[in-house]
Amino acid sequence: MSRTASPTAQDFVPFATAALDFHRALNIPGGPLVTTRAELDALHAHLVSLYGLLDAHTGRTGQLVAVEGDQLRTARTRIWQAAEHLHAAYHAAPRPDSGEIPAPEACQAGLPEGAPELTICQRHHRTAHLVRRHTTPADLHAPFTGLVRR
Repeated sequence: MSRTASPTAQDFVPFATAALDFHRALNIPGGPLVTTRAELDALHAHLVSLYGLLDAHTGRTGQLVAVEGDQLRTARTRIWQAAEHLHAAYHAAPRPDSGEIPAPEACQAGLPEGAPELTICQRHHRTAHLVRRHTTPADLHAPFTGLVRR
């Protein structure tokens, strides 16, 4: 079983990294700035995609190299924790039209604000199902999620 991808496969991760750096340089001015809900939604989508990429690598690599798999599993858990915080930040941010901050229970009810604002909750709940299949609650709440094998 090969440990590396095909040499002809295009690696798009550096382009995604460059796009994030470019976005930050163009769209985040110096000085105080309140992050918009749209920006938080986009960042959440990015982290959920990164979670999926790490999940794919974790599953394949862990079968071949246990120590590397453990480190990828830890990274995957940390990315999910970051997505959890972004989801919470989204709901803590004021609505653009009214300045109102919705109650946290609204998201759990399934219809916090209606479309298109609901997409972050739908994405988050879909990914949470995947997270629950691969991660224990203890892993998600531990101050250190990495098992170090040597």
